[in-house]
Amino acid sequence: MEFRTSFPIADYPHKITHQSRVLTVGSCFSDVIGTAMQQLKIPTVVNPFGTLFNPLAIFKLLDPLYQQPDERLFVANAQGWFHYDFHSKFYGDSQAALQSKLMSCLSEKNTQNTDLLIITFGTAFAYKLQETPTFVANCHKMPAHLFEKTLLSVKDICRGFAQLHQRLTAINPQIQIVLTVSPVRHTKDGIPENQLSKSILRAACHYLETDYSNVRYFPAYEIMLDDLRDYRFYKADMIHPNEVAEAYIFDKFSQQFFSDKLLAFIPRWQHIQKGLMHKAFNPHSEAHQKFLTNLLKQLQQLASSIDVEAEIATITQQLR
Repeated sequence: MEFRTSFPIADYPHKITHQSRVLTVGSCFSDVIGTAMQQLKIPTVVNPFGTLFNPLAIFKLLDPLYQQPDERLFVANAQGWFHYDFHSKFYGDSQAALQSKLMSCLSEKNTQNTDLLIITFGTAFAYKLQETPTFVANCHKMPAHLFEKTLLSVKDICRGFAQLHQRLTAINPQIQIVLTVSPVRHTKDGIPENQLSKSILRAACHYLETDYSNVRYFPAYEIMLDDLRDYRFYKADMIHPNEVAEAYIFDKFSQQFFSDKLLAFIPRWQHIQKGLMHKAFNPHSEAHQKFLTNLLKQLQQLASSIDVEAEIATITQQLR
């Protein structure tokens, strides 16, 4: 008997290789998939702006015209200075200190040289700052009366993406874009409201994939809800997918998006990583030194195609 409802995922024609330059942006699921690719030595910039949930906040920072933070959107509270367009991990003791950090992170997006942009939508609920007015990425624990909570429509999202797409392809005609809907449940909005929000995001992804030849949807949300479909695949908060679920979804992603050469590399690299994590009982024994020498040779064989300088330096330091 079959106790799961697995489903086929269409093959992706633009395969990811070790030469692909990848940028992931959006909800915390962008961190998951981006970090997994970094660990496989794929050149990946992971969520440079911090966690972003609503599509319009994501589009705003990805826009090539967004070169420096809006002066009107700096805000100070008891914990320091923040900016409404960025995640709260970006803070400073002064506006000038924060601006320096934000300029640095904006330089990381480098969409002009990105081969693959992966965007993960978290929620269709957005907050508009009443005074400006503009949609914000983060309210930074400021008083609720300063904001208006809004449910974005499919049209809102598609219209925002159209402007972004036009500007991105103007500077980078070859860019490919993969959209996902985060499998993380936004229960603070309410369970029915979360489902409503996710349905809007999913519908928007459908129309964007249909309308743009360089846009593809990856069903991370559907894998979590319909393939795994069990609370044992959630963390203790019953909101976030656990490590088993994340690994399963990433494996599904890699099978469809990675080149054959990259897929063949994965078990080889996992074997090397296992060796790198090995703790010797006697680090200076002849057997361990021989083990390190063999590991170093394996890394040197890869050095011409991927960046393993840090790993080589670690092993070299351990050799007598």
